[in-house]
Amino acid sequence: MTDPEKTRMTVGKAVEDHDGILSLEPAWVARTFLPAGRRLGLEEKQYMLGERGGICERWLASTTQADNPVKVSDEGLSFLAFDHGERITLRDAVFALPELIMGKEYAATHPRGLDRLAKLFDYKYRIPFHLHQMKHHAALVGRNPKDEAYYFPEGVDMGVEPETYLGLHPSIVERHEHDVLLPYLQQWDSDLILKHSRAYRLIPGDGWHIPSGVLHAPGSALTIELQEDSDVFAMLQAKAGGSIISKELLFKDVRPEDRKRHGERIILEMIDWEANGDHYFFENHHTPPVLIDHSPAGEEHWIFYNTTKFSGKRLVVKPGQTLSTRDAGVYSLFVWRGKGRFGGHPIEAGNHQRDELLVCHEAAVRSLDVANTGNDNLEIFKFFGPDVNPRVPMVKPYNR
Repeated sequence: MTDPEKTRMTVGKAVEDHDGILSLEPAWVARTFLPAGRRLGLEEKQYMLGERGGICERWLASTTQADNPVKVSDEGLSFLAFDHGERITLRDAVFALPELIMGKEYAATHPRGLDRLAKLFDYKYRIPFHLHQMKHHAALVGRNPKDEAYYFPEGVDMGVEPETYLGLHPSIVERHEHDVLLPYLQQWDSDLILKHSRAYRLIPGDGWHIPSGVLHAPGSALTIELQEDSDVFAMLQAKAGGSIISKELLFKDVRPEDRKRHGERIILEMIDWEANGDHYFFENHHTPPVLIDHSPAGEEHWIFYNTTKFSGKRLVVKPGQTLSTRDAGVYSLFVWRGKGRFGGHPIEAGNHQRDELLVCHEAAVRSLDVANTGNDNLEIFKFFGPDVNPRVPMVKPYNR
């Protein structure tokens, strides 16, 4: 029996035995450019990994391989949680049985699989000013673009730098003063590039949608992020958290021949200047929760929207209450607060063996009971891939 055949048999049986809902193991990701914020629920000694840096992110229902300077097999990939010790990644499971997990019609039109990445990121300081390459430039290095969105959960310390820098002063774009950024990239010795951007205070229970090509320096709040399936980026800020980061992160996803021919100037070509210089950046990218449904038992909101590339919801069930939930297709979920049962499966925030599930298509489209068996609100985040929710709310473009 070949490995793919064994995977199909094992995963197929698990989907059948568990009524289309699969438990997942946590996927921890280390980063070297900043220290960890230590709000991911690990023991202190678990955060530091020597030359790999520190655990700064947890990837959720991930089929994406982390792209770090120190390569570690399967870093970033989620594994199915089996009692018998079998080791199968979610990525292998999806590609072995796409129709069973994603539904026949969706699988036929989405050969890239789940094609989204959800994560918690947790840094002590603000992440350096950076961009994610747009489709054309990402394709040059064999990668995907990375539109992304943020939600800041309530009840967590916001950290020491709870402001995010987004975009550029409009005058830079209007006057075509693109070269104003170049000296910071060439000298690589400060964080002063931030003076050309605007900072926005992060608010718990609030969110943003940031397309590829937009410059941003996310603040120190613990953040739930949903994005396209990619780990592509270029860091433009040399100094972060009081230290100079490696300049290799500026050129991480630049072809060697382009770096040799154009030097730092190649990065300027990757910036979406019009989007960065939007006078109404806040109005066009701010994404506060949008109510979907409310009842005495609880409520549900859109928190990731304004695109069909991915989408996400926040579901809250009050203590002692039960809600029924039904969705349009396959999704994963993360239990942020409380405990209870989801479609009959025990769930509990803070318990890394019971806080993350994959809900396959057939289970997702039927009515599932969500019961809160604890004394606090049960708070769950749902993450959907491209086109699962084609009627997701859109921000009406402001003054364009």
